Amino acid sequence: MTETDYIKLAHGGGGQLTRELVEQVILPALGGPQRPGKLADAAVLAAFGSAGTDGQAGRLAFTTDSYVVQPLVFPGGDIGKLAVCGTVNDLAVSGARPMAMSLALVLEEGLEIGLLRRVLESAGRAASQAGVAIVTGDTKVVRRGEVDGMVVTTSGVGEVPPARELGFERIRQGDRIVLSGPLGLHAMAVMSCREGLSFTADLESDCAAVNGMTEPLLEKLGQDVRFMRDPTRGGLAAALVEIAVATGRDVEISQDAIPVNRTARAAAEMLGLDLLAAANEGRIVAVVAAGAAGRAVDILNKCRQADRPAVIGSVGPNADSPLVEMLTAIGGRRIVQMPYGEELPRIC
Repeated sequence: MTETDYIKLAHGGGGQLTRELVEQVILPALGGPQRPGKLADAAVLAAFGSAGTDGQAGRLAFTTDSYVVQPLVFPGGDIGKLAVCGTVNDLAVSGARPMAMSLALVLEEGLEIGLLRRVLESAGRAASQAGVAIVTGDTKVVRRGEVDGMVVTTSGVGEVPPARELGFERIRQGDRIVLSGPLGLHAMAVMSCREGLSFTADLESDCAAVNGMTEPLLEKLGQDVRFMRDPTRGGLAAALVEIAVATGRDVEISQDAIPVNRTARAAAEMLGLDLLAAANEGRIVAVVAAGAAGRAVDILNKCRQADRPAVIGSVGPNADSPLVEMLTAIGGRRIVQMPYGEELPRIC
C-alpha cells in the first residue's frame, strides 16, 4: 500500500494488492483476525443445535460476495448464475453443505426489464440445481451512469458436519494437489466476448456450483481431504501461493499434469495472459493425503462438473521462504508468483 493513496482496479484482482488492501486497511479497521493469511472462503462459526451421537454439534458456515462482471451475459453464464454459484462454491470448499442465501440488487436506471428477468431466472435455476434456497434480498435503483448496469451481492449459509475439518493447518508434507479440470475458461470466455474474438471451437465459462464435487470427496475420503479452494480471482497461481505462504511449505506442480482446454489456451496466448492466474468459476483445488490422491481423481471422474481431473503436484517440506515451482513441459523450472493486480477487471 505504499505506491498510492487511492484504490486502483488492481486492488480487486485477487492478487498481491488485494492481499495488502485486506491485511493493511480492511482487517485492522474492522478488528479482524490476527493471522489474515489464513482467511478462508467462508467463516465457520461456533457449534449450533443438539450434539449428535458422537457428542459433537454441527457448525454454521457464512460467506458474502459482490459481483460486477461485464458483460452481464457471457458465453456459459450471466451475472445471476455467477453470483449464486460463487456463493455456493465458497461454502462448499469450506466443507459446508450450502443451505440458503440472500440476493441483493443495485440496478442502474435504464436497465432493460427483459435482461433483469433473464438474469434472475438464471439465478433461480442455478440455486435450484445446487439445492440452495434464495430466502431474502434487497433492491436499490441508482441514476443512469452511476452503476454499470447491475451489481449483485449475495450471502450464504451452510452446515458443516461435526467431523469435517479443513484448513491450511491440516496440510502435511507429501500431500497431493488435485485439480478438477482445465483452467481459465471463465476468464477467457468473458474476455473473448468483450474483445469480439471468435474461435473455431466454442469457448464457454466453466461457471457451475461445485458442491456436486466437494460433497462426494468429503463423504468418501473424510479426513484425507486437508484443504479445498475454488481458484477464482488470481486463479490457480494465487491459490497455490496462499497454500505455500500459510503453511510455510514449498509446493511443486507439473505443467504436463495440468488439464488444458486448447481454445482457452489459444485465447490466453492471443490476449497475452497467463492461464495459471486466470479466474475460474467451476473448478476446485483440493489438497489430499498422498494415499488418497488416486481415489480423489476417481471420485471426481464420476462428477458431472469435473473435466479430466488430475493430480498436478505435491506439498514439499518446510522452507524459510516457501515457493511454488512448476516443472515445465521442456524440463525447466518456473517460479509461480502471486499475481500482482488485475489482468482482467470486471471478471466476477
